[in-house]
Amino acid sequence: MKAVVATELNDFSVINVDLDAPKAGEVLVKMKATGVCHSDLSIINGTIPSPFPVVLGHEGAGIVDAVGEGITHVSPGDHVILSFIPQCGECFHCIHDEPYLCTAGKPDGCLLDGTTRVHNSDEDVYVMSYLGNMAEYAVVPGICVTPIDKDIDWKAAALVGCGVTTGVGAAIKTAKVTPGSTVAVFGCGGVGVSVIQGARIAGAKQIIAVDLSAEKMENARRFGATHTVTPGGDAVREVMELTGKRGVDFAFEVIGHHSTIEMCIKCARRGGSAVLVGVGRTTERFSVNSLILPLTSKNIIGCMYGSVNFKVDFPMYLDFYRQGLLDLDGMVTNTYTLDEAPQAFADMESGRNTRGVILHG
Repeated sequence: MKAVVATELNDFSVINVDLDAPKAGEVLVKMKATGVCHSDLSIINGTIPSPFPVVLGHEGAGIVDAVGEGITHVSPGDHVILSFIPQCGECFHCIHDEPYLCTAGKPDGCLLDGTTRVHNSDEDVYVMSYLGNMAEYAVVPGICVTPIDKDIDWKAAALVGCGVTTGVGAAIKTAKVTPGSTVAVFGCGGVGVSVIQGARIAGAKQIIAVDLSAEKMENARRFGATHTVTPGGDAVREVMELTGKRGVDFAFEVIGHHSTIEMCIKCARRGGSAVLVGVGRTTERFSVNSLILPLTSKNIIGCMYGSVNFKVDFPMYLDFYRQGLLDLDGMVTNTYTLDEAPQAFADMESGRNTRGVILHG
């Protein structure tokens, strides 16, 4: 089968690989749509550590082709979304209502048994985040799969697998944005736009989009942003002016860079919350004034996968989509074939796409 494989840092291509049948507790999925997420690029450039070679892709949806022994919650022919975090239901975090922190396996490029189903001749090929779904087929843990209704558009379903869930969930689940509140979002790509949509759904009265790109900020208005700042200007000053010098109730950083994290924290009001969604390099550090933080009683909150319980939240976000509350179709800027994956990554890096999606035959 064809798959997008990163062979070493900053080197990836579409190649043919071999795929084993699913073992017990695993599901073979024929991929129908795979979102091109910045985290895939982070594997390629080393921001997120990974062994090589590795099949990229962690945001997707498809049709169950076969199931391994013990799988009862899905059957061949079912439409499913894949979660890049397993949900075992048994570990400490799962039973304490934190399934987005499930410890069923290690994100080391293998499946839950410590091996991989993908091979290139005699060489084992790892998979990204238990999935590796930027491929024609993927063998994945059954506890990473949930069924969806068959009338859902594949592109919309794929986006819910990562970016939309991370962003919308950051607003309505992690931060718990309240009606009438004020919000600032640093970074207006696919996840940032999803944060904006989540804040709008939650009833925020003021949503300030912050980005270096005027085009991205104007695009953010389509999804619910009420204000923008000057590209490359003093974002902190402008956010403070827009909020009567007080700052916002909820500030979100969706980039993963120390400078924007520090700006995000500064923009949160006294007693407000700065929610860190973006993934930075392992060497990235940010600075917080040890006197000011306790005196202002600000909260700094890490956000993993939008605090998702995917068995409940994936269907909920798709219901929002059906009701017209969540615009997923408008987020898909371009679609690609699997062979066009290099172009999809180039378009993402250039800022051309809110979200690009690879459609499989």
